[in-house]
This record gives sequence, structure tokens and C-alpha cells, in this order.
Amino acid sequence: MMQAVCVDVPGGPENLLLQSVPRPQPKDGEVLIKVHATALNRADLLQRRGLYPPPPGESDIIGLEVAGTVDTLGPGVKRGWKPDDRVMALLCGGGYAEYVAVPEQLLMHVPPNLTLCQAAAIPEAWLTAFQLLVFVAQVKEGEVVLAHAGASGVGTAAVQLVRLFGAVPVVTAGSPEKLKMAESLGAAAGFNYKEESFAQGVHDFTGGKGANVILDCVGGSNWEQNVSSLAVDGRWVLYGTLGGRAVEGDLLGKLLSKRGHLLCSLLRSRSLQYKADLVEAFSQTVLPHFSEQGSFLTPVIDSTFNLESVAEAHRHMEANKNTGKIVITTSGFSLKFVSGLTDKRRIHRESELHRESELHRDPRGHTSGLYGSTEHGHIYLSAVKS
Repeated sequence: MMQAVCVDVPGGPENLLLQSVPRPQPKDGEVLIKVHATALNRADLLQRRGLYPPPPGESDIIGLEVAGTVDTLGPGVKRGWKPDDRVMALLCGGGYAEYVAVPEQLLMHVPPNLTLCQAAAIPEAWLTAFQLLVFVAQVKEGEVVLAHAGASGVGTAAVQLVRLFGAVPVVTAGSPEKLKMAESLGAAAGFNYKEESFAQGVHDFTGGKGANVILDCVGGSNWEQNVSSLAVDGRWVLYGTLGGRAVEGDLLGKLLSKRGHLLCSLLRSRSLQYKADLVEAFSQTVLPHFSEQGSFLTPVIDSTFNLESVAEAHRHMEANKNTGKIVITTSGFSLKFVSGLTDKRRIHRESELHRESELHRDPRGHTSGLYGSTEHGHIYLSAVKS
């Protein structure tokens, strides 16, 4: 048996329950992972509400990515995985649990300089951004890429990948703090969509040429500004509809006048072979850069909760409070980063903070988590109950 977060009935975060369920057994070609951490995605919120069910035959436990260690190999595993290997994996479901069985093609080795909590923030967000940029938009060196929600998990990954590919990232976000985060990762410009026209900002930044690629998770409410922002022959990649699905007005006519390409993509519903090809391409072209000395690639973590606090984590995301990824651990403590959030040195000290939080106990013997904030590269801590 194992502990897993289940949904009793579709609805709010209060319907997320920690229960004892059977531990999965790895099938042919699968690897059983002992999960150290998973991470939240917007799809998790939709699945909890009953709006985004898992593909047929997949686990109905929420969670699209994990990091942990290899526990057991199923029959037919061929890629040399060994017990206790540190791995991260893309999932169709099952991440909010102590164990998950995964096709071996979807596993990746965790770079040696990353903690498992950092690694949990990579598979879904970074593979989504990589897929949109490389497989779908086929971004080219020197192009301008507009990424909406530039401080989200996918957004922060996209900014860094665009830089890696020699293109120019610009972003939208809903607060000065989130724009500051995106710019600290390398965004060349940022526009607060709540206070200004991002279309005008893109126009001014590009000298009227527009963005060659738009990564759009918002949808309906942004369509006019998106078309206005798009360069002639540009690629508008739609991968979410957080701003609504309905569109009114002359979308097709305006898109046609720019010879624009509207490309739509989802990842969860893709075939195993497609995902395996994606994981292989990412592992070959991007993953090694995480280990390079002086690399600017880093998973951005907003906060860390434990399985018992998963409802709070969902509320945190639903309130749009996160900058970067929200991580959920199975190890019984929570670590929340507040304010700042722009200092890369803080991110690389995450493992030290986790070790401290695991060791910290108050005088009554209760384990505590740690609140951490950054200012001028320093980390300030205060203990809070988990």
C-alpha cells in the first residue's frame, strides 16, 4: 500500500483527500519510482474539478510529473535503469503519490547538481515549453518569442529555452514582481497586461515588426492583441484557454491578413511514442546544459508543500500567487519562498534549505518547515509548522 491524494468528488480543493491505496506494480517496460516530489500544473486544477480526465487506461490520481529514485524494474526494461537511480519523469497521471509506475521511455536522469525537488519542477513545464518551441513553432535563432504568463512554470522555462536557442524572449505577466522574475531569467522585455497594452509594447519593442512566435495559454480574451502582436508569417501557438474559449469578431480575417499560422497543441493526450521522442530530444539537446558550469538554466520554484497540504497548494495556484513552480513533497515538510524570488543563488541553495527544514525541530519536538525570502543574495529563514 501507499499514500496518495485522491479526489472524492469533483469540486474544490477541499475534495482532495490523502488515502491509503494499492501500490502500483510495474508492467512490461515500466519502472516503479519511489516519489520524492511532484509539482502542480493548471491541468491538475481542471482534473480536480472534473474538467480534464486522464486518458483512457491511465491513473486517475492527479499529477503529471515526478522526481524520485528507481524502486523496482518491470519485465522487459532495456535502458539500463538501476535501483536508487535518481530520475524524473513525465506522466499521464499518478504523481500525487508515494510510488508511480512509468514507461521507461519517459524517464530522465536527474542532473547531478539538482535536488530532487528542483527536478520535480522540470518534466511537464520544461517539456511543454520545449515541445511548443521546437516541435510545434520550430523557433529560429534571432526570432522574437512572446510568452504569456511569463512567470509561470511553462513561462519561466520558455524564457530560458528561447535564450538557449538564440532567440529573443519577451513576456506578459500580471504584476511588477512577476515581470522582474521573468526579466531576471533573461526576458528582454515584459508587459503588465493588467496595466498596459501588451500589443503596443511588442510593437514598440520590435519596431513594428511583431513577434515571430506567440506562446499562448490564455486564449479568447487575448485574441485581438495577439493578432496585433503577431509578425507577418508568425506562428501563434495556443496551448491553453485560461482566458476563455469564445472568440467574437474578425479573427480569421485579421489572421489571414498577416498570413499567420494558428497552431494548437496539448501534451497529455499525445501518444507514448510522441512523448518518448520528446523526452529523447530534450535529454539530448537541453538536459546537459543544466550541468554546465555557469549555465543560466534553472527550474524556478515558488513554494513547496507536502502531500498533507496539497489543498493549500491548489488554493495558492488558483489565486495566481505563484511565480514559477509549486512543488509537493512526500517527505513530510513544507518550504515556502516568499518575496524576492529573483535570485538564482537562492534557487541553487534549495537543497541546503531542505536539509535544514528536515532537521529543524521546535522545543516541543514538532517538525517545522521554513519560510525563506531573499534580498541581495541573502536568505532569511523563520520556522513555521508543517
